[in-house]
Amino acid sequence: MTEQRVSIEFADGVADVRLTRPDKMNALDPAMFAGLADAIQRLEGTAGLRAVVLSGEGRAFCAGLDMASMAGGGSGLDLDARAFGDANLFQQVAWGWRMLPVPVIAAVHGVAFGGGLQIVSGADIRIAEPAARLSIMEMKWGIVPDMAGFALWRTLVRDDVLRELTYTAREFSGEEALALGFVSRLSQDPHRDALALAREIAGRSPHAIRAAKRLANRSAEERAAEILAAESAEQAQLLRSPNQIEAVMANMQKRRPAFTD
Repeated sequence: MTEQRVSIEFADGVADVRLTRPDKMNALDPAMFAGLADAIQRLEGTAGLRAVVLSGEGRAFCAGLDMASMAGGGSGLDLDARAFGDANLFQQVAWGWRMLPVPVIAAVHGVAFGGGLQIVSGADIRIAEPAARLSIMEMKWGIVPDMAGFALWRTLVRDDVLRELTYTAREFSGEEALALGFVSRLSQDPHRDALALAREIAGRSPHAIRAAKRLANRSAEERAAEILAAESAEQAQLLRSPNQIEAVMANMQKRRPAFTD
């Protein structure tokens, strides 16, 4: 049986997802990989889900690979096995958050090293402590980032900056991460602020939010003509739909909207 590595609490449309291996700073072992992939799959099928907050228990978000446990057998997994669409298991635990239909907000404290930083980068929005420590650490171990990092960072970080940080594996702070584009904003209490933002998003029309995320995801890869057509198609589906009408009426009547999924 897979050890419990990830918890999910669900309330008012928001899933509060936590990595739960605090004694190891939430380092990634085979059970953590399995737990994260399972959590993403469960969230895909959660009725009424509007937003996700992703964080780590204890002193850190995630210290990266647990090298001892992976050397003890976890490295035997097939990197070429695309069990999750375009992604393998290692990539799914970061890329899967990007593919969820609802916004994901990562709350970063302590450290986010290596695979931990790649998981953070899968979120739509990343809120970090100013003193948090981050690193593309794989080069320290003689390997390269292979958990969807490059696919995610291309829309966040300048190419030359990414190369420097990958080649050197140097640490940088939450403050520097904000300046470089790895995080969205800073907070002394990232989890609190991530939950507040998730609840705000949960109060918006769920169909419009999902459409916006689909468009944001497509904008990284498709030509302008395809994006323009996609905007029009999404808008046509939203206009005069029940939730769109409810958004207008609630604003006019100065009341809280009552959206349906």
